Amino acid sequence: MDSKVPAHPAGAARPAEPVTQADPAGQADPVGPAHSARPAPAVRAGRAELSPAHRIAADLDGYLGDPMDDEAGPFSYKAIVEAEERDELPPGAVDAVRAWGFPKYLVPVGLGGRLTTLEELFFVTRGISRRSVTVAVMYGSGLLAVNPVWLWGDGWQRRTVADGVLNGDLACFGVSEADHGSDVMASESEAEIRGDELLLTGTKWPVGNATRGRFVTTYAKTGTRDFSLILVDKEELEPDMWAALPPVRTVGLRGHDLSGVAFVGARIPADRVIGRRGSGLVQTLKTLQITRTAIAALSVGTMDAVVRIGMEYSHQRTLYGSDIYKIPVIRDHLVKTHLDLLIAECVAIPVTRCLTVAPGRLSLWSSIVKYFVPVLGEEVVASIGTVLAARGYLREGVAHGVFQKLQRDHAIASIFEGTTHVNLANVAGQLPYLIEPPEETGGEEELLADLFCWTRTPPAWEPDGRMLQLTNEGRDEVGQRFEEISEELLSAANAHAAPGVAAELKDLMSSIGGLRAKVDEGIRASEGDTGSVAALARAKRYCELHAMISCCLTWLHNRHEFGGAFAEGQWLVLCLQRLLQRAQPDTVLSEEFLPSLEGAMFRSFDERRWFSLLSLAEDE
Repeated sequence: MDSKVPAHPAGAARPAEPVTQADPAGQADPVGPAHSARPAPAVRAGRAELSPAHRIAADLDGYLGDPMDDEAGPFSYKAIVEAEERDELPPGAVDAVRAWGFPKYLVPVGLGGRLTTLEELFFVTRGISRRSVTVAVMYGSGLLAVNPVWLWGDGWQRRTVADGVLNGDLACFGVSEADHGSDVMASESEAEIRGDELLLTGTKWPVGNATRGRFVTTYAKTGTRDFSLILVDKEELEPDMWAALPPVRTVGLRGHDLSGVAFVGARIPADRVIGRRGSGLVQTLKTLQITRTAIAALSVGTMDAVVRIGMEYSHQRTLYGSDIYKIPVIRDHLVKTHLDLLIAECVAIPVTRCLTVAPGRLSLWSSIVKYFVPVLGEEVVASIGTVLAARGYLREGVAHGVFQKLQRDHAIASIFEGTTHVNLANVAGQLPYLIEPPEETGGEEELLADLFCWTRTPPAWEPDGRMLQLTNEGRDEVGQRFEEISEELLSAANAHAAPGVAAELKDLMSSIGGLRAKVDEGIRASEGDTGSVAALARAKRYCELHAMISCCLTWLHNRHEFGGAFAEGQWLVLCLQRLLQRAQPDTVLSEEFLPSLEGAMFRSFDERRWFSLLSLAEDE
């Protein structure tokens, strides 16, 4: 391993096994400090602890070190920018994440890895992404490739891929073709059946990890209108049966292996088809539900990084006799970007839990997350660019000029696994079936608690592709229960929130209800329209409404466990006001509620903690 790999800090030993809620070692600080995963008590003494995902992420964060520290090794911003200039990954970066055990979080526990829940993978990916989106994308491309094997593969396929990944091998998902893009039904790659073999011919481009990857999960035609996913192990192929294509030059992600692979009559055993032959299209659509959700971690990590950079610059830069944070417009940008990050947490974390709590709901919720969180991330990056002004354009200076790299790298988040328009179309296609709530089952409250309560540990993942669905079948327990959630919210706020919060929430929920009514009205008036610009606009508003309700549910299901400013609820008012600004730009933030938010911002910044709702919780 490269000598620049940071030493693992004392008191932050890597977990040899997945951390469980009953782990006697205690709770590592879930949001802090970036340079040390020091032990810390639970958020409130005598209460349930946070789910293990937070502790695992804190361990990785401490291991990688503070990116602002030039001596933090390959994940310091200094090393990252220097490698960027050479179109490379920082020397030792991959060794560092392997040494910590990150590849194990791509392999389910039952196959020898540490992947227990998607929530865990989300948090550790967030930790890497706030330093290097490029490294996170490298492993994200691998996750996309191996998930079909976990979901539908036979015993041999699972064991072979698991052993390879655990030993450091990469994988790639060969679906895209130069002339067809997301039109997978037009794929020209073909696997001709010859007895007990397949003859694979075709070119996949562009593909992440195509050159470095050992395994290629390949989408190819196996019949007139049938497509299958085929597990290709390059180590089994003769050299003349395949070739790597030249690397693709990109705006961002420099150093990432984005290239292609061409197969020419590659002879592959017929039993390398993953699952049932001819089911490749359905498998691909289901697999994307998982990776679409995980991609939100790239955005949340990037938001954390750029907000931190903006905060540092606003306190170091002096104009007109004081630091520029005191300039109202600069303060406004930083407060709003911090709120956007908190909103992104409220939206993304429940859906990461959905994979094991309610996998049948991922078809809708994964597309909502994949559209909304990366778009929010792009807006946050642009806003911090305004704070940095000319300094944000430089490839040196503030944080060694890493902002421009983060800006370019994050642009991929809205493109991967379906563009914003593809995901809005997925949402739009389900909206006509969601306006009439189905009869309740009686399990809705418990489902929402499992999704939104951060102190509950989600069930362990036992991969089974049959649990994923192509549609939500007309159910959305978040969006369809607005009236019940609103009533519960206002009742709790009247009894327990800080003064003034309940009155503000009453007005806000009335405005949100009006927006919902307009969306429903538009759907009813345009029956059958799911592909027009207007239909996509309705889908966009539905995603925003989902974010608003997710913020409410996050407060409702965590206020008992978290004290301090979290329980008082001013942050919830501010987040809802911030979201309403998307539909009603004249909405203003309640100035009297900002001090508690700014206090948490400053504490997180000073102590090098993650920016998170947990920074608003009461510390014992």
